[in-house]
Amino acid sequence: MKKGKFIIYLPVLLFFMSFRALSADVKTAPLDLPSKEALATMTHEQKEELVQQMKERAEAIKAMDKSQLTKDERKELRAELKAMKKESRAVSGVYISVGALIIIILLLIIIL
Repeated sequence: MKKGKFIIYLPVLLFFMSFRALSADVKTAPLDLPSKEALATMTHEQKEELVQQMKERAEAIKAMDKSQLTKDERKELRAELKAMKKESRAVSGVYISVGALIIIILLLIIIL
């Protein structure tokens, strides 16, 4: 009797595992982000290429069918998007808004 159950359960198990393997092939590999030291030595063209790769990866993640992913996989994707957003800010530099610039100038005038 145990052998009969095994013969029934094995094809069912293999059937579901094959779908899991197919869905794993659809995903793209996560982007390998460089360290801060590596970013400091990059040329402007290399930084632009890195930003373009990050944009492409973000678009690939947005185009994914997330309904088929597990909770942990969705959490990993969110963490990857946050890391790419933080890294893109480091690559592109720091910008000061016009309002902040006006406030800084006014404070300097008042202090000096």
